[in-house]
Amino acid sequence: MAAIRRKFGEDYQVVNTNRGMTFSAPVKKKRQRFVEKNGRCNVQHGNLGGETSRYISDLFTTLVDLKWRWNLLIFILTYTVAWLVMASMWWVIAYIRGDLSRGGHDSSYTPCVANVYNFPSAFLFFIETEATIGYGHRYITEKCPEGIILFLFQSLLGSIVDAFLIGCMFIKMSQPKKRAETLMFSQDAVISQRDGKLCLMFRVGNLRNSHMVSAQIRCKLIKSRQTPEGEFLPLDQCELDVGFGTGADQLFLVSPLTICHEINTKSPFFDLSQRSLMNEQFEIVVILEGIVETTGMTCQARTSYTEDEVLWGHRFLPVMSLEEGFFRVDYSQFHNTFEVPTPPYSVKEQEEKSSLTSPHPLPAAPMPISPLLGNGARGGRRERLLSADCADHVEDLASRRPSKLQRMSSTKEDQLWRGVKTGSALPGGKASSTGDLPLSIQRLRSSSIPVARLGPQEEQVQLLSLDGDAEEGELEKHKLSAALSTITAPTPTPIQISFVSRPEDNLPPKLRRMNADR
Repeated sequence: MAAIRRKFGEDYQVVNTNRGMTFSAPVKKKRQRFVEKNGRCNVQHGNLGGETSRYISDLFTTLVDLKWRWNLLIFILTYTVAWLVMASMWWVIAYIRGDLSRGGHDSSYTPCVANVYNFPSAFLFFIETEATIGYGHRYITEKCPEGIILFLFQSLLGSIVDAFLIGCMFIKMSQPKKRAETLMFSQDAVISQRDGKLCLMFRVGNLRNSHMVSAQIRCKLIKSRQTPEGEFLPLDQCELDVGFGTGADQLFLVSPLTICHEINTKSPFFDLSQRSLMNEQFEIVVILEGIVETTGMTCQARTSYTEDEVLWGHRFLPVMSLEEGFFRVDYSQFHNTFEVPTPPYSVKEQEEKSSLTSPHPLPAAPMPISPLLGNGARGGRRERLLSADCADHVEDLASRRPSKLQRMSSTKEDQLWRGVKTGSALPGGKASSTGDLPLSIQRLRSSSIPVARLGPQEEQVQLLSLDGDAEEGELEKHKLSAALSTITAPTPTPIQISFVSRPEDNLPPKLRRMNADR
């Protein structure tokens, strides 16, 4: 079988050229990272056009940002060119004055620079002057004013070049980028439950004994998305909460710590499940910042996790152990994880499932409000009327009275209440029920308050009819013993309500007549 192997970085695909039998190995394309694991940003700037002049305006920062090989090349070339140029200027002065031809033969002649006869001697004079070596054999004389001016210019230019190049090299060497090499991040991130909540976790550590002062950690989710308006946002950045509100993002990094991001309704991973994780494409960028304790400079360490480096249902192995007199950190277990039972569903699915299984509380029935019972009603509010079902409830309450009181109640009274309940005709020709009566009349029977008897010649019962719009003062004035309104009986035979359980019936006849007149 002839096969062609095409290799793309670490990924490869086997292609069979035999048409009768074809197969291919599963291939996963190499993930293009926005930030490499070592923290380097995988971004290149191109087509700057005329904007390249901005780099020259900030020359010092440009030199510091260059790689070391270019810095060393610029350092060597700058000094070499400066030395050659200045040595050539001294040689030109000696050539113009004629020191090269007469200085070595005429002892009475005073040259500009003693013992300078050619270009090598002029170069050595410049090096001795610039490095302040001062061997004493070559020196400038007072007969050469142009040499004195050149000497001053050489001193100033040399100081500027030294300050610029040596300062650039010092900053380059003292940059805290190398301090980030001793700050470790775990190779993978994990998703598991912590304190009953689904969390995204990763681990950070410090290999040095020197601390990171004011260490703070931040997380960014890099993911392309499309807005509802149709705008496509490539590599959109979203903040991941790792304890900003609670202060958990401020680290005391003396031992490895596990950074936790709680997945809730505000998290971009709210609808992320174990199955959808296989089809997602995102990158989590972790940024750790702090001040180096030894130098006082700000250091920043970065790394990233793609969707392939997020393990569902895993947890980090512990690395701390207690020894005699100290705590020991085992960095050989720093990147290791182990599986733990974790639901494969997203937080959104779990909340929907719990909301479906939880019973809904039944709404409470509203309680009727009566102005006579003092339930908060005031003037201007109409009283609520009871329905026929409420009359059944009143009759049931009456049936629960003691048997002695039930026997004392008259049969005519029961007939009257049954007629009112069944809707007997009233004088106006309208059907009536207990719901048409005021609340004070409906509660007469349940409260066992008797109604005053009238003479047989009137053949009617006077009852109180309260207006719902009456003021509170009028309601208090017209109580149960006030003037009664007339409701005729539904049949030609008059029906009178009698209650023998009234306490006033035990009074003498004279007092009873006084109460009746009142």
